[in-house]
Amino acid sequence: MDNLKPLSTLIALLLMAFLLLTGCGGAEPEATATPTRTPPPQATATPVPPTPKPQPTATPTAAPSPTVDPAIVTPFPPDVNPLTGLKVDDVAKLDRIPIAIKVSNSPEVRPQSGLNLADLVFEHFAEGGITRFTTVFYANEPERVGSVRSGRLIDLEIPKMYKALLGYSGSSAGVKNRIRSSPLFPNQIAAPDFGMGEPYFYRVPQEGKAFEHTLFSDPTVLRQLATERGINQRPDYPAFMAFNETPPSGGTSVSYFEVNYLPGTCTAEWTYDATTNRWLRATAGVDQTDYLTGERLNFANVVLVYANHIETDILEDTWGGGHMSIEIQIWGYGPALVFRDGQVFSGFWERYDPEAMLTFNDGQGRALPLKPGNTWFQLVPLGTQRADIAEGQLRFTPEGIVSAGR
Repeated sequence: MDNLKPLSTLIALLLMAFLLLTGCGGAEPEATATPTRTPPPQATATPVPPTPKPQPTATPTAAPSPTVDPAIVTPFPPDVNPLTGLKVDDVAKLDRIPIAIKVSNSPEVRPQSGLNLADLVFEHFAEGGITRFTTVFYANEPERVGSVRSGRLIDLEIPKMYKALLGYSGSSAGVKNRIRSSPLFPNQIAAPDFGMGEPYFYRVPQEGKAFEHTLFSDPTVLRQLATERGINQRPDYPAFMAFNETPPSGGTSVSYFEVNYLPGTCTAEWTYDATTNRWLRATAGVDQTDYLTGERLNFANVVLVYANHIETDILEDTWGGGHMSIEIQIWGYGPALVFRDGQVFSGFWERYDPEAMLTFNDGQGRALPLKPGNTWFQLVPLGTQRADIAEGQLRFTPEGIVSAGR
């Protein structure tokens, strides 16, 4: 466990420094029905470099400009997928729009369909301690994705970041109004809410599955809709994630970690498989597989993205006394942990341009590269706690959601 103590101290100091520099260590931000985007903190202090003894300062300085390692190729050649860093067998696969699809993570729907073929998966709090996924497909087109469920406020950001068309099924009245008034609407939105039925969304009855868990879609039919709308084309990205087969220096060995969103029901568990050099997924002690192939979910990278979580006064449901919609503020910058190659690397995510995807740096002006392949993002609040389970094993307990009305 001694080799993990510096990492523990580092993460704690990083979070403390970040909270001090962004003001989150003082008065908590207020929730509103239609929260206004916080301007990127370009005039705030530079994120503290991840050194064993960071020296936080409140003096405003310019944010660092990451310097790309010569081994990292960006922008990418026409046949390299910018979401995975992998070459495609047919460049035409990249001359089209990415597709984002909202997928349930209720225990009743597991195993879900198509997750292993996603370029990116974002796992985030929905409400009541459960999580939901927003998947992004670019190079691959699984025959079926789902089950498809309702959208959340985070879905105002992800399609914008990856220039994707978003498919989902329903939303609360407040979220629907936000989507309707966003630049995404109507061209980048596909949902039964707005008259999109078959063939774009279809039912696949499954024995033992309730009706609400039987709605599916897939990238192929949603791209047909994008073609009809004249938006099925290669996106122009203003910023790129970095990829490198060789991991950077300074990592700490980790064989297992978990993000304990809801004990006993919704704990995301990741085990490193040295044979395949990939992270294997389980949820609440049960291996999580892809319904289409029966294979266990496996990803090249898993990234913890620490971001401000604020409950708004948008009511999502009324069960258990009611739950409010959570705004996850993935703009500006914040701490991040990158898990790849059986190691964890401390750094920062940043997104100053609303049209840009998340990118990662080490806090010292260098890009923090991902392993080429698919990536799973675990979105967690800034106050998330970390604990050592055993040698090379970590537990993260999400805390710090700002309650509505505070």
